[in-house]
Parts: sequence; structure tokens; C-alpha cells
Amino acid sequence: MGYSDYPGDHLTDVQAQLAATLADRYTIDRELGRGGMATVYLAHDVRHDRPVALKVLHPDLAASLGPERFQREIKLAARLQHPHILTVHDSGEAAGLLWFTMPFIEGESLRDRLRRDRQLSVEDAVRIAREAADGLEYAHQHGVVHRDIKPENILLTSGHALVADFGIALAIRSGDQQLTGTGMSIGTPAYMSPEQASGERELDARTDVYALGCVLYEMLAGEPPFSGPNAQAILIRTLTETPRPINSVRSTVPVSLDAVITKAMAKAPADRFATCAQFGQALALAAPEGRTSGETVSTGTATLGKKPRRVPLAAVLVVGLLIAAGAFFAWRRAAGGGKAGEGGPKLLAVLPFENLGAADDAYFADGITDAVRGKLANVPGVEVIARSSSTPYKGTTKSPIDIAKELGVRYLLTGTVRWDKGSDQNRVQVSPELIEVGSGQKPTTRWQQPFDATITDVFKVQADIASLVAQALDVALGATTQQQLAAKPTQNLPAYDAFLRGEAVSQGMNVNDPPSLRQAAAAYEQAVALDSTFALAWAQLARTRASLYFMSTPTPAGAEAARQASLRVSAIAPNSPEAHLALSMYYSQVLSDIPRAFAEDSTALTLAPRNPEMLAQVAVGEYRQGRWDAARAHLEQASQLDPRSVATARRLGVVYFYTRQYPKAREAFDRALALAPTNLDAIEWRAQLPLAEGDLAGARATLKTVPKDVDATALIVYFANYQDLMWVLDDAQQVRLLGLTPSAFDGDRFAWGHILAQTYMLRGDLAKARVYADSARITVEEQLRATPNDAQRHVLYGLTLAYLGRKADAIREGELGVSLQPLSKDAYNGAYFQHQLARIYIVVGEYDKALDQLEPLLKIPYYLSPGWLKIDPNFDPIRNHPRFKRLVAGA
Repeated sequence: MGYSDYPGDHLTDVQAQLAATLADRYTIDRELGRGGMATVYLAHDVRHDRPVALKVLHPDLAASLGPERFQREIKLAARLQHPHILTVHDSGEAAGLLWFTMPFIEGESLRDRLRRDRQLSVEDAVRIAREAADGLEYAHQHGVVHRDIKPENILLTSGHALVADFGIALAIRSGDQQLTGTGMSIGTPAYMSPEQASGERELDARTDVYALGCVLYEMLAGEPPFSGPNAQAILIRTLTETPRPINSVRSTVPVSLDAVITKAMAKAPADRFATCAQFGQALALAAPEGRTSGETVSTGTATLGKKPRRVPLAAVLVVGLLIAAGAFFAWRRAAGGGKAGEGGPKLLAVLPFENLGAADDAYFADGITDAVRGKLANVPGVEVIARSSSTPYKGTTKSPIDIAKELGVRYLLTGTVRWDKGSDQNRVQVSPELIEVGSGQKPTTRWQQPFDATITDVFKVQADIASLVAQALDVALGATTQQQLAAKPTQNLPAYDAFLRGEAVSQGMNVNDPPSLRQAAAAYEQAVALDSTFALAWAQLARTRASLYFMSTPTPAGAEAARQASLRVSAIAPNSPEAHLALSMYYSQVLSDIPRAFAEDSTALTLAPRNPEMLAQVAVGEYRQGRWDAARAHLEQASQLDPRSVATARRLGVVYFYTRQYPKAREAFDRALALAPTNLDAIEWRAQLPLAEGDLAGARATLKTVPKDVDATALIVYFANYQDLMWVLDDAQQVRLLGLTPSAFDGDRFAWGHILAQTYMLRGDLAKARVYADSARITVEEQLRATPNDAQRHVLYGLTLAYLGRKADAIREGELGVSLQPLSKDAYNGAYFQHQLARIYIVVGEYDKALDQLEPLLKIPYYLSPGWLKIDPNFDPIRNHPRFKRLVAGA
């Protein structure tokens, strides 16, 4: 978490008064910690049904600021909406105390990370600093200087850095004189710039540059640039000394990077980088080869699995990954062809346009790229490689020839974007270039033309680029196509800006962790608030809300929010593929109505027959209906258009895995891992292959060969939380799992208690298994009162009751869950629910009934196999049963 340093559990009398005053808006759970200026509590936002961090200023600070100044300044903080800024939700005065709320973020503070690791890798440290610089640059452009950058105020979640506490920083900015009079310290001595330490009031962006330089220094050196027995000693050293070069402390830090940090920490502001954008750009140039800040690490925030999905890997060694990568590219060339574009559609990849403006404008350049790609995808005769396959080439040093070969295309569209926000005119400059890469020939420019227009004409620029590219490809444009190219998604530029920020966070809805989804939803909500007719924003908001319902604890309010958004986009743009996709996700992820979802997906595919996302969605509907061959065909077609899609490769592997075609499944999962070695979903799916083959040691070896970038806690939570694979974890990992709190499970106490109960049961500790099962029971009963038709929760509730010895109740709940979503209704999830019912029967001693459930599962597409049954300890009680022995023998 990292909201503060000193965790606590109890509320004081003053805090209890605060809780009573805010009872209609927030319920306070517990104290998360306290620092020099505020105390932080975990609270629940009653109105929006979400967890928040409630920060309460200490009384002396509150008295110095005053409520009016505090409210005025906190409003400015709330306007800071950026992927690398932890925004402010709400604020107010209660019981004489000043408070504000922020999103409750799963993860940890940079301080927590440094306490654990002391030093970070150069790559991670540079990435975190660059992302923090991006957020700070955005704040500076909006007139806000943070003034208290330190490891405690940088949160790490889902592979990203978030700058926190702008609320306090802003309020302090206007209260310096009064605060100084009280003797209260403004800022943190170890990270204060010399001018801040000297008490200067007129501070600019360069003071944050200095502080961020100090933080980066500490990430690499393992200690701040200056330390001392007290604050005064540290400040004196800040004003009079020069820190040791990092390279003298840690020789692996490049000299060029050391020089950048030294400049950032220069004594005189004029000698530093003028902006955080310049600092970030210098870090990019000085960063070592390898993973840079443009790449993110998927930690896959775990939630209770709605689907029994994920598949295995035997022992993925580095050599194996290299072979897999080579096999992937060979597969793509064989499938997509080196002669792409001849005698058929023109195959084109729109690569990420390079941002030439401020670092904070990168999302805008990405938005221009996506818009042009989307328009070209609607041009008959042009086949465009999907976003997820093109985006990885952002900032690449690969040659056009290599990229074209890897993607199986003949044409590449590249470009640069500069957003000039001058005071006189707000202009955008775009310079696209169409490159043709012929077989055995040098790349040639097919078309190039710069565009310079006011920001209000950005949509016309996008349409003109698409039209001229089509003409350069000798593709005729009909009247309907020309109208589609000229269409504007919205007339409201601030709404479009908010939409692009949402797209940057969600990566075009390619993330599935709740914190990112919630952050994206906030941006999409801002977009539709600014333009209530913005269909694309409504569509993404609908998908985000449905995904949040699916990936986190379901609530009636969450279901209604998803329904309203999907209906809204359907009313605005009823004939758009996006509207049907939004409805499909609502039917599928909220209502579990597979036929209706499939009907919407099929309609969307009719409207966009070459859209890989629509193809993949139809495939999901097909295998949930038991149409596995049709699903395979559509996924292979999607792979042609989106060859670098991890999700498509993983889904194709699932189809092969469930139909027990293990060599083909291995190829698909290896391809997914070659594209995203840190993707928890791909790791777990690949790790299940040895289990299906009866090789527990091979599955465990997988966990020991994952990249170091994978968070160890996130990995074990993922394995335990999806498909109940806590038994695959070794003893040390199980012990670590048992020490986790509900926060590791997105705050879902049912998931937490249920998984720990299973783990204790596997370890033979029946007493503790029952303790945690009872904790899970209390929560799930409350959840089921809110969502009584949740099939999965009924089934897992049944297993929880079985651990508690409530046989009749356990069987009733398990059978109810299966009846709500049987195999005939959902061939994918229904099989998992039937599997869990078999486990319930085993726990309560009804062995023949358990086998009645298991035997059909080995005859239909599913992940259970004779090899799996042989090693899964959940089946130990029936291991000597004659019918079970026949199943293990494959009879």
C-alpha cells in the first residue's frame, strides 16, 4: 500500500467522532498509518461502493491552513488527472478536521520496496523515475509544484508508478507563511532542494526535479544523497556538500546515468533540468539497453477467478523462450506470408507515432495513432494489423525490414506528433510516412506529408491521413467510406482528451487488473460527463464497468452501472460494432447469459468482419457453447490480424489444452510467453501442461524460472486464486501465501479466507482451515445476499461449508451453483463448477457422487486428465476407490 509508515488498528476518540460525522458518506475500517502531516485510514465510499484512502490532516496543520484555503487548493489537486498521478476523489471538513480521499491502491510505496530490496535494478529505477517525471510534468504544466517528492509519496501498482499526496502539497503551498510560524517542517529534509531548505517561497518545477533526482539516487545507491542524525544536520549538508557519485558506490550504474542524476541535483536551480520532461528525456537517453520505461510489467492483480482458466509450462528455461520466440515468428510468416499484399488486401501496420512534444503528451500521440489505425481498418481493401501487435514497437530500434517480416506485412505507416500548446495558438503537427517493404528490396517511402493545424482540426488531420494513405495504396474510396473517415468521435476536445487518457491507462482495454480498470473508468466517466453523446467513450466505460464487475467483488450497483453504460452507447450508436461489443460484455460478464452475448458478438463481427477483437470475442462465445472447432478457427484468423496478441495466443492455447491437444497447446502458450514473459496469465496456463501430463515437479520448476521482474507475491496469489493451484506451490510459497492479508486479493475477504482455508486443509491443519473457512463464510453470505444468482460463489460457498462440516448445506449450495450455470449453458465455466461440486462431495464423504461428477469431465473438453488426477492431492481421499483408479488409468 504505502500510504504511510506506521500501521495501526484502532480509532482514537477524535477519529471515532470523525467516523460518526462521515457515516453517511464513508465507513472507516482501520488506520493504515500516519506521518508527519496526516493520518490515513482505509475507508469505504458508501455512495460509490469502493474502497478509498481517507487522509486526515493533523489538527495543528489543519488549524494553520484553515478550511477555506484547504478546500480551494484541494480542488486544484482534484483536477490533476494523469496515469501517473494518484488523484483526489473528495474532501471536506468534519469534527474540526480537514480530510480528503484518494483511490485505495493495491501495491506498495517505493519506500516499502526500498525497505525490502534496498537497491533497485537500474532498469526499474529509471522506469519509476521516468513515470514519476511524466506525472510531475503534467502537474507543473497545470501550475502545481508538489514540493514533497519522496519514496513514501510514490506508489507502485500494476507495474506503474503513481505520484501521491498532491492534496497536502497544494494546500501547504498557500499556507507556508502560517506554517513556518508554527515551526512545522514543510517537505522532507533528505529530499529538499537547497532553495527549499533555505526557506525560499517562490519555488518552481526545478525543486521537484531536485527531489526526484534524490529519490533516483536512493533507488540506485541504497541510501539518500545526504543523511544525518537530525533534520538540521541533513539540511546543512544539502546546502554545503556534494553527494558522492553513484558510480563510486555502485559500479554497475552507467556513468552517463550518474551524470544525469548529478545535474538533476545541482545546487543552483539554473544548473538543473528546466523541466521534468527534460529530466525524463535525459534518463531515456542514459538508460541501459534492455527494458525501458515504455514497457510495463503485468503483475495481474489477483481476484477471485470468475473462470477456471489458465494453462501450464513444463520448465521454461531461457533457451526455451528464445526457441519459442523464433518459432512464433516462423509461424507468423508461414501463416501471414512474406508476400503479403500481393493479389489481395493491402497488409498494413500502423506503428506508434513518435511524440516530439512534452513527455506528458505521449498519450496524445498514441491517440492519434489509434485513431488513424481505426479509420484505416474500415477501408475496404486494406487489412490493418491490430493495436496490440503494433504497440510493442513503440520506441523500437528494429529496422522496417525486420518489423515487416515479424508482422507479415508489406506496408508500414510511421509518423511523428508534436502538440504545440503555445499561448497564441494551440496547434498539432503530424508528419506521417508510408513505407513499402518489398521482398528482397530496400524500404521505400510510398507517401509522406506533414500536417500543421489547430487542435480543433485534429479530427480532420486524422481523416486526411487515412484518406491519403488509402490513395497511396491505390485503394478506391466509396462515398460511404469517405463519410466514415470524416466522422468525428466527439465535438468536445476536452472530452476527447479525457478519453485518450483512459485509453492510455487501459491500453485500449487490454488490461484486466482492477486498479487500472478503475483509473481508466474515471477518465472515461470524465469524457462522457463532458460530452454525453460520446459513443466511443460510453462503449469503453461500459466495457470497463463490466470487467470490474467480473474481476472484483460483484455488487448490484456495479451491475447496474455496467447495464446503464451499455444501454447508453446502444442508444447513441446502435449500429456500431462497439455498441454490440459493450452489450456482449454486459451479458457475458455480468449476467452470464452466453447466448445473448454471442448474438451481440456475432452482430459486431458482421459489422467489422476483419476486426481481431471481434473475432476473438466470437471465439470465446463459441467455446463457452462447446463449439471448440469453430472457436479455434476464429482464433487462428484473429492471430493473422493480431500476431503479437498475448490474449489471442493464450485463448488459442486454451482451446488446444481443453481438447487435450497438448503439443499444440504448448506451442500457443510458448508463443504467449515469448511475447510477454512476465504475464501471470500466460505463466499459469503454461504451468498447467505438466500437471495434465502428471508432472508436478515440472509445474513447480516453472515457478522457479519466471523472470525476476515478476512479483513473487503476485505470482503465488495468482496460482492460488485461479483454479485453486495452491497445491502446486512449494512449502515456502505456501507459508508466504498463508501470511497474506485480504488486500492481496483486491480486498475480497471471501477469496482470502476461502483460499487460506483450502491451503490449511491441504497442509493437514483442519482447525485453521475451519477458522478461515468461517471468515470466508461470513463475507460470502453477505455477497450472495447482494448477488443471489452468482453461480461461482454458490459453488465455492458450498466448498467453504464442507470445510466447516456442514454437509447438507454444502451439498445444497454446490448443487445450486451447478444448476445456475450447468454445462449445457456454459461449457467452459460449467465444467469448473461441476469439478468443484465433485470436491464438495469428496470433503463430505460422498465419494460415489463425486465420481459421478468427475467421470463425465474426462470425456469432454476440460483441463482435468488422468495425469492430473494422479497428482492432485484434492483427490487423495478417493485415491483407492476402484472407479477412481480406472479414471487414473485412462479406462
